Amino acid sequence: MKVIPAWTRVCEVAEIPRLGSRVLERASGNVAIFRAADDTVFALLDRCPHKGGALSLGIVHGHSVTCPLHAWNIDLASGHAQAPDEGCARRFPVRVEEGAVFLSLD
Repeated sequence: MKVIPAWTRVCEVAEIPRLGSRVLERASGNVAIFRAADDTVFALLDRCPHKGGALSLGIVHGHSVTCPLHAWNIDLASGHAQAPDEGCARRFPVRVEEGAVFLSLD
């Protein structure tokens, strides 16, 4: 049986700074929602796989974010650390409809 994700409206794209992020606070771990220069939106658990730094405080460039603690580069689409580093931040599916951002938080 295929599971259909539940989508939660979290904000408008315009509420996320271009080349920046906003944070969705959750008891099970905050989610960082990123907006690239081309307005593509991504969502990752707000925790670097290296030492747990807040990725939402990092620098967004292209479709990557650089962790503010130790400069690990994390691919926003997959959550994977870029070589030579290894690790992965949890990724959340994102959907944008009519300027609204929806996340699947399951």
